[in-house]
Amino acid sequence: MDKTITLYDTTLRDGSQREGISFSVSDKLNITKRLDAFGIDYIEGGWPGSNPKDIEYFRTIRQLELKHAKITAFSSTRRAGICVQDDLNIRSLLAAETPVVTIFGKSWDFHVTEALGTTLEENLNMIYDTVAYAKDRGREVIYDAEHFFDGYRANPDYALATILAAERAGADIIVLCDTNGGIMPFDLQQIIMHVRSLTKAKLGIHAHDDAGMAVANSIMAAKAGVQQIQGTINGYGERCGNANLCTIIPNLQLKLNLPVIQAEQLEELTQLARYVAELANLAPQEQQPYVGSSAFAHKAGVHVDAVMKHAHTYEHIQPELVGNNRRFLLSELSGKSNLLLKAQENNFDLSKENPQTKALLDKLKELEFQGYQFEGAEASFELLLWKAFDVHRQLFETLAVRVITEKRGENGNLVSEATVKIRVGEQEFLTAGEGNGPVNALDEALRKAQITVYPEISHIRLVDYKVRVLDGKEGTGSKVRVLIESRDDRRQKSWGTVGVSHNVIEASWQALVDSLEYGLLTAGKARDTLRGSVNKFRMEG
Repeated sequence: MDKTITLYDTTLRDGSQREGISFSVSDKLNITKRLDAFGIDYIEGGWPGSNPKDIEYFRTIRQLELKHAKITAFSSTRRAGICVQDDLNIRSLLAAETPVVTIFGKSWDFHVTEALGTTLEENLNMIYDTVAYAKDRGREVIYDAEHFFDGYRANPDYALATILAAERAGADIIVLCDTNGGIMPFDLQQIIMHVRSLTKAKLGIHAHDDAGMAVANSIMAAKAGVQQIQGTINGYGERCGNANLCTIIPNLQLKLNLPVIQAEQLEELTQLARYVAELANLAPQEQQPYVGSSAFAHKAGVHVDAVMKHAHTYEHIQPELVGNNRRFLLSELSGKSNLLLKAQENNFDLSKENPQTKALLDKLKELEFQGYQFEGAEASFELLLWKAFDVHRQLFETLAVRVITEKRGENGNLVSEATVKIRVGEQEFLTAGEGNGPVNALDEALRKAQITVYPEISHIRLVDYKVRVLDGKEGTGSKVRVLIESRDDRRQKSWGTVGVSHNVIEASWQALVDSLEYGLLTAGKARDTLRGSVNKFRMEG
């Protein structure tokens, strides 16, 4: 593949500076392997002189055999008034033994005099000395011109002098950085064109998103002829984040026809975004372009009806190109088309003229009027669908539920105990559970009651629990909606369920019962029971 632009990922360094992210060494190594397999050209592993974690990463990464990517270590230019060979940061940088080093220096005269406290001439020497020293020791050198665009607007002659110093020292790529993230795309393009007229060096772009322009600026830079684009997965980074490679890559590949990875690698983009989010311990951004779960989700009935006829009516690309999938949401805005598609997904052959279809749609709208929301609780809707067409088989009957919350001792914590009595077939089970709160206790008790009959329940866990007050006018007596997300780790399958009530415990119980019932009905012995019912319905229908 003939590439005109290389991809530089700084998730492990710049991305980790986002509030709330702290990658372990193991996380960083695993992400490195995924980025390499995905086709990223340069992976910035960290700043080896800044912390023990990055030192350990660079020591360990040497033992990995990467297929494509080059690992790069990051550091600043030498300090003012110190010989480059005596600077501890530079010694640590070279000790990392990476084939590529990335060195950043100041382009803004304001930063030189105020932040570094040195002269403009000494800063030029710091840039030249550091780049030349790394080149003399056989490294490929990427020079990051920090605050370049702000520096250019303040003192263009000096900002240009800094990158010309890096060019004379032998920098392989000079990256123009919008470190404060405030440049507009039209200004950025004009500045890059001016820089290109003055230097023969390869140029790159490193954009931040403080003005919401990081992706747009990166694309404009590509149009202006830069040869490297830096960014992070999911746009993670300090403050408002960095340029989002998950948006930039498909834009380059699919919109600008600039190949940066193989087509089959692009199909892994959505999984890569979710994998990094998981290791960062952050919820995936649902509305993120291309890779978000809502990127190809359709809610309005008119939209769904059109997409069923031709996907291009409301989709700018095929979701499969980036490894995503089309989703049809169910709500009070839904038309029959949404319902028909959900029915088809469950092997029901319905038509718009079928009176059961209208009855179910009316039921759905009535439940949403009461406060139910099925957009994030499609498992509850599927249970509703199965019940409406009499293929649902109840796995257990609730006979009694009791929850007690008490404070033990003056300085003790509140502890919740739950007792659950259920019937499975002809057997009755009475179990108790203790938890951090009433829902946790109910979950424990209900699992204990079912584990002997349905051992598959041991693989199902609750991963998210949300409570939303629907109308605050009644204060603590207001109606609430509870959304529960559950996951079967063995099957790598997640699903959501919903409950609504004026009593938060009742709403939680509804969502919890739906969650466990759906998980069991789609796995193991219970799944076979459900499949038999569906097949019977289709034959009789």
